[in-house]
Amino acid sequence: MTLDEVLAALFPAGHAVARGPHGTVSGTAKIDGAADVAVIGIVDGTSLGIDGALVLAGHVLDLVETKAASTLVVLVDTSSQTMARRDELLGLNEFLAHLGKCLSLAALEGVATIGVLYGPAAAGAFISTALSTQILVALPDASPSVMDLPSISRVTKLPLEELTALAKTTPIFAPGLEPLYATGAIAETWSVAEAAALLKAAAARGAPDFNDTRDVTGFERKGRLQAHAIAARVVADAAGHG
Repeated sequence: MTLDEVLAALFPAGHAVARGPHGTVSGTAKIDGAADVAVIGIVDGTSLGIDGALVLAGHVLDLVETKAASTLVVLVDTSSQTMARRDELLGLNEFLAHLGKCLSLAALEGVATIGVLYGPAAAGAFISTALSTQILVALPDASPSVMDLPSISRVTKLPLEELTALAKTTPIFAPGLEPLYATGAIAETWSVAEAAALLKAAAARGAPDFNDTRDVTGFERKGRLQAHAIAARVVADAAGHG
């Protein structure tokens, strides 16, 4: 889907979303019968580097300061983080972390952050945008991955053939929409026809509790069977040493 098609599907009542530098967008949009929402995003399959991350983080911090909207929609269509020596030497990981923390700050301040994934998204760009929102939904053309199988093979030293076999039965090893839905990373999948109504409903619910329950969702969907139990043990151990 193109950006214009996504905006038309999500905001049939109209929007004032404009393109900015480094593949970013920002603005506001109308939801029929509800308050306007703020919109930011990385679009057109653009890789996310330090410049784009700073632009997006700035928009989020402005929203936190002005409280101009109680809902922030984050549009995501990005190839990956920028694979450039300049960005890496300047500390790309810190800039991406800064963006993710700004989105967490917005959530702590009562802003409902809703990620809308409608194209590819991978690696650090996926983590610092889509996965840093409280609710992540996917439209039909979404193609997410934290890391593709060849990259996992290089990092873990496991044969690609073995990882390919594991990915068929273990969602945490598999890139793509269905495996990430199974792990709880993606909360809902929306059709284009129902996107506007479902976004209106999500915005009406307001900001969810700040507690991250994706481990519970992953357990219920049988995509992550150990994460919730391990997290509960860590919390219990920490409380015991408090």
